[in-house]
Amino acid sequence: MLDPQADFQAHTHPSAAGRRALRLGICGPVGTGKSSLIMLLCSRLAATLEIGVVTNDIYTDEDARMIRAAGVLDPDRVVAVETGACPHTAIRDDITANLIAAEDLEADVLSAGAALDLVLIESGGDNLTATFSPALVDTQIFVIDVAGGGDVARKGGPGIERADLLVVNKTDLAPYVGVDAVQMKSDAVAARGGGPVVALSRTDESSVEELLTWVRGQLAAHAGGVLVPSDPGPMAPHSHAGGPGHSHAESPTHSHAHSHTH
Repeated sequence: MLDPQADFQAHTHPSAAGRRALRLGICGPVGTGKSSLIMLLCSRLAATLEIGVVTNDIYTDEDARMIRAAGVLDPDRVVAVETGACPHTAIRDDITANLIAAEDLEADVLSAGAALDLVLIESGGDNLTATFSPALVDTQIFVIDVAGGGDVARKGGPGIERADLLVVNKTDLAPYVGVDAVQMKSDAVAARGGGPVVALSRTDESSVEELLTWVRGQLAAHAGGVLVPSDPGPMAPHSHAGGPGHSHAESPTHSHAHSHTH
């Protein structure tokens, strides 16, 4: 009888399969808990997986230093990219610095006699329109949190609507910020057309396990050669409430200029 865990391990280690690590992007607005999410993943998965981290900040390596100080990973496995501009420019517009950082990190670990299974690439805090280029990451998580307001998920955006996974973070704080976490998750699922949503609290083991199960599934799909990176942006065609027939569709011929008569 096959051992599913042993089969998972055998098919996700790149030294055995001869493939690079899965690159998982983690994106979202400032303060939603991206770094904490990375530390949670490292603390729970590092015993069974070889993990590396690439962080992005505009003019500092603070996130990288925080993750190193947490002791969840060998400090040499955490590298920083200083974007020098809005974070989305380095994860979508010109991915060169991040791509080099990820490749160099894998090469350094390989030269030390190991091989990475997973590289977590954290965007600097950005807005609701920021998404990763599929040329940089294989799969991506968009993170929002209850402290940002219960209407955030309902308002949508490319990351909320079409990232591979949406995490509604810090649900344990909902009673203190006047947010109905159950309704917020329901709004998120509706905005995503039923796509995967994890309502996460580090104090809720079932939600943590739901997140870990999703990550393991992405690793298995990558190892099996069936994970195809998708592009969450730009915005899909949409209509405004109260304006039947009026839509915005991103295309070379579409203009957002509006004329007004008074």
